[in-house]
Amino acid sequence: MNLFAEALALLLDASRWAGPTGYGTRLLEHVGYTALSMGVAAIIAVPAGLYIGHTGRGRNVAVAFSDGLRALPTLGVLVLLGLLFGIGLTGPILTFSLLGIPPLLAGVYSGVQAVDRSAIDAARAVGMTETQILGRVEIPLALPLMISGFRAATLQVISTVTLGAYLGLGGLGRDIFTGLTTRNFPLLLASAILVTALALVVDAVFAIVQRAVVPRGVVAAAGRTPDSPRTSSRPAVSTTP
Repeated sequence: MNLFAEALALLLDASRWAGPTGYGTRLLEHVGYTALSMGVAAIIAVPAGLYIGHTGRGRNVAVAFSDGLRALPTLGVLVLLGLLFGIGLTGPILTFSLLGIPPLLAGVYSGVQAVDRSAIDAARAVGMTETQILGRVEIPLALPLMISGFRAATLQVISTVTLGAYLGLGGLGRDIFTGLTTRNFPLLLASAILVTALALVVDAVFAIVQRAVVPRGVVAAAGRTPDSPRTSSRPAVSTTP
């Protein structure tokens, strides 16, 4: 039987979705590890990104820090933290969180920095405090880029969580490693298809959210071309006597 047909047969087998080692449980574990890792990354990256974007301070440090995290070998960090913290959730979750910080941090501070300065000056002119400016002006206008950062970070974490099975973690990576070690390639392919499908679904959800959070004024301004004449409600004045 064809390899893809065998993998599809596994995915369509209802018995493979039931039980503590079924695809349903593995999928929920994968989503749970991703959500937990993104939560830890957000606790670090979002406040730092808001501070950098609002004040303009520490941007060079943030860029260097993000580049350093991106350069880390994922499997090496996973094994190192696994040895430090032992078998369990701590090591893998910290590893996945470190991988999620760079795109999330970049999305937050670049989104805040991209806000039109005239909108911020107008907010200061009406007496808003810096906290009010951040919460009422900068964050709403920066949300599309911030969501883009969450989107990139989440997709990266989803793909990397599969490596957690190397340290005995659950998730969809468990069947990938089992299929690899036992040369059960249909099992490996079926789990890889599920990881890909999960990433595509999450990406589609973030794309919808990213479009939904764009302020209406920005959408209206983007739809107006510079050459389009503005219509006036005033009646035309005749110049003929």
